[in-house]
Amino acid sequence: MALGTVVSRATGLIRQVLQGAALGTGLLATTYNTANTVPTSLYTLLIGGALNSVLVPQLVRARATHPDGGRAYEQRLVTLVVSVLAVGTALAVWAAPQIVSVYLRDTPGQHEAYELTVVFARFLLPQIFFYGLFNMYGQVLNARERFGAMMWTPVLNNVVLLGMFGAYLSLLTVPERVADITGAQVRLLGIGTTAGIAVQALALIPFARAAGFRLRPRFDWRGSGLGSGVHAAKWTLLFVLTNLVALTVVTNYANAADQALPDAGAGYTAYTYAQTIWMLPQSVVTVSLVTALLPRMSRAVAEGRIADLRADLSRGLRVSGVVIVPAAFLFLALGPRIATLLFAHGAADAASAQPLGHMLQAFGLGLIPFSAQYLLLRGFHAFGDTRTPFFLAVWIAAVNITLATACHLLLPVRWAVTGMAGAYTVSCLAGLALTARLVRRRVGGRLDDGALRRTYTRLMCAAAVAAAAGWAADRACGEALGGGTLPTAAAVTAGTLTLGLVHLGVARLLKVEELRELRRLR
Repeated sequence: MALGTVVSRATGLIRQVLQGAALGTGLLATTYNTANTVPTSLYTLLIGGALNSVLVPQLVRARATHPDGGRAYEQRLVTLVVSVLAVGTALAVWAAPQIVSVYLRDTPGQHEAYELTVVFARFLLPQIFFYGLFNMYGQVLNARERFGAMMWTPVLNNVVLLGMFGAYLSLLTVPERVADITGAQVRLLGIGTTAGIAVQALALIPFARAAGFRLRPRFDWRGSGLGSGVHAAKWTLLFVLTNLVALTVVTNYANAADQALPDAGAGYTAYTYAQTIWMLPQSVVTVSLVTALLPRMSRAVAEGRIADLRADLSRGLRVSGVVIVPAAFLFLALGPRIATLLFAHGAADAASAQPLGHMLQAFGLGLIPFSAQYLLLRGFHAFGDTRTPFFLAVWIAAVNITLATACHLLLPVRWAVTGMAGAYTVSCLAGLALTARLVRRRVGGRLDDGALRRTYTRLMCAAAVAAAAGWAADRACGEALGGGTLPTAAAVTAGTLTLGLVHLGVARLLKVEELRELRRLR
């Protein structure tokens, strides 16, 4: 799973670098990225959150307790999800202008940007259906403990997008402003992006068939037991809605920065690129662990083995921390240099990449509480408790919105969105503090005898020393070699290797036992 995720994220990073070269980090890129955010958000609101957090544990229980091994329940569930997705996608395409207006204001000065975003949205909103199909089939496979395909098929999407952005860059003239883009270029970007998600989703069907699942639509939902899932999903829907409210507020503020400074690279596109890079370690390590642990934790709860649940949560946090903690300090130490290496090409230059690097630094240390809270929430989901995660989401969103609003109102436009990245870090820390307290209550005590606290203390001490060494190595190389892509790559490599080696050395001196456990898992 981790290998598939690594390949997927690596090709995704290459795709994002190519996208940055094609569209830049200013207002033109923001029209595309805002439109491309909408289908993901609406899919999650329609069914995504409930599918991952509620319905997978119920699938596991149905397979364990139903006389037919949960086959009928599975067929009804897939039929219900596909039906909801089809109707929701059609309505979303019809209401594209109204949906876009939630994320981007239609002002007289930037009316062209709004109109272009609506056009992009009409091409991209069909992704809702394919996102749902991909995740539904993926969860059917996960319930059978077939995890690999869901981790590998996103590579196909990235290959399609790499070809699309490569074709876009090969055009004789690549537009730099909203007014310059042609209808043919819009169609290439819109159809190509949706085609990538479609290929990713449809590629899972053969794997599901090989695992013994063939969809036979069943509409006899009444009295089938789906009602309990729908009831539990109401809290997940509220959870998702809360997160979307916070996302919408931040997106509006960040788009306002792009509209005020269309060529500065200090708005929504830079924020999303920085956040995507920041989440890479969590996507590879924590998500892979959670994918494997959630069915196991759900079985432990169903069988009354709460001690095993506590052990799984503690082990997952400690093992993931071995990678997450140094990665967080890496972003803090080398953020601007990483941004320059990845995004100072094509339609963007070194100056427009710097705000992105500062945002990556501001996100930096927030990776630690973000990853830990993500894993701890699955402890509630294993109990079928979706109510508590909703109230936690309200708390995190309230902190994030309050701080983001303060940044929008009080900071200069150039630094406002960087401040919002820092606000997100603070909200993650506040969320983890409350989540940890509630998890202890839910599982009847601490997760372990203090091993978790000791491990993270040692990891953070090691990472802080390593980050200082990595920053010094990066700075020395940068001053010695000067500017340019190759010198920048050399400086980032020197800083990263130094940070990694020093972290490993100090962690071994501090006797971080999870280093050996991570090697065994690999």
